[in-house]
Amino acid sequence: MKVDIEESSGFCFGVKNAVTIAEDVLRDGETVYCLGEIVHNDIEVARLTSLGLKAITYEEFATLRDNKVLIRAHGEPSSTYEKARENNITIIDATCPIVRSMQEKIRKVAELSRDEKGQIVIYGKEGHAEVIGLMSAAGPGGILVTGKGDLRRIDYSRPVYLFSQTTKSKVQYDVVAEIIRLNMEKVSPDHSSSNLKVHNTICRQVSEREPRLREFASKHDVIVFVSGRNSSNGRMLFEVCLKVNPRSYFISSPDELKRKWFNDSASAGICGATSTPGWLIQEVADIVAAI
Repeated sequence: MKVDIEESSGFCFGVKNAVTIAEDVLRDGETVYCLGEIVHNDIEVARLTSLGLKAITYEEFATLRDNKVLIRAHGEPSSTYEKARENNITIIDATCPIVRSMQEKIRKVAELSRDEKGQIVIYGKEGHAEVIGLMSAAGPGGILVTGKGDLRRIDYSRPVYLFSQTTKSKVQYDVVAEIIRLNMEKVSPDHSSSNLKVHNTICRQVSEREPRLREFASKHDVIVFVSGRNSSNGRMLFEVCLKVNPRSYFISSPDELKRKWFNDSASAGICGATSTPGWLIQEVADIVAAI
């Protein structure tokens, strides 16, 4: 059986950068705290924990003093940095440059659109670490849209500035944008196009991965998708594979592989989320190749 690894799978730049920063700091032998899990992958978290990285909750962070705390790639709201200053905490900022840039852009747009009563609308997953930071940048008037049902929160007679969580599906984002545009057209036909500004904030590495995965999944008898179970990006990309190839299987650990999946198969494709380490994807490929 031929076994291939999808070449764009594995850590995106932001996650890779955060993990590298963590590894560099941990070489000094100090205990470094991380606000939340550094990446949505239990196996990679366990590896970094063994090196001295300790994940803490926001409650634990509030009582921490005189320590070093790493901010993961997802970024943080401004309140986190304010609390760090209060408690003499040294911040090691590993926020993804794309996320940081988007936070700054949202703050600027929110400020400039205030006089025209513009609405900052963010398409994303409720409770996701990145989204919490983006909503903080949007201010108290920010509107979170997780799906079509949330679109009723928007006042279509007022300007809308639409942003997306960096790891959402571009296809789904385009659908949300089109629904907003059509609703605005019904309310203000003459101003619908000028009153809606859609910002392309989905990470290019993520948006380009979707068409690549569709092509990859169509070329193999079996697809094994490797991802942490709490990775929203992983779930989204797995669904891309599953729609193309019904013999697609989601695993978070090599222990979950089943020999029967590969019966009567000439080829198997191995791929993963932006939060899946390359070494884990390679380990799964090696085990599949040995079947």
